[in-house]
Amino acid sequence: MRIIKKILIVLLIALILIQFFRPEKNDAAYREVVDFETETKVSKEVAAILKAQCYDCHSNKSEYPWYAEVAPVSFWINHHIEEGNEHFNVSKWDTYNDKKKDHKLDELIEEIEEGKMPLHSYTWMHDAMTQKEKEVLIAWAKKARENYNLE
Repeated sequence: MRIIKKILIVLLIALILIQFFRPEKNDAAYREVVDFETETKVSKEVAAILKAQCYDCHSNKSEYPWYAEVAPVSFWINHHIEEGNEHFNVSKWDTYNDKKKDHKLDELIEEIEEGKMPLHSYTWMHDAMTQKEKEVLIAWAKKARENYNLE
């Protein structure tokens, strides 16, 4: 019993100490998505869906929930954001060539259709994307792809 108590005390101290180490936040201005929204002709409805369901992990602007301030959850959330931005970052849309833009929109469609996006771990604490929202995003992305489809 004594060893368990010591282990719990060490874990508590470690949990307290880790609170002093914070990952860097992803908190650029919302204007960083304007190029993407303008070029792909995002409607107000699509913009609302993207902001609610996508931009936290796929732009340089994330809205952090209160629990993102508590380690180790803060590191887990930061990892999700970094990984999301690695795959697709709308804040860097103007750096993509037309072929890459077409490919990213195609991936967006595929990920939504296959139910891979948004991640299930994201929807634990956020509203899940409705079927109607999925259909609206897919229709918009297919239309936006027409500008980049080089075939």
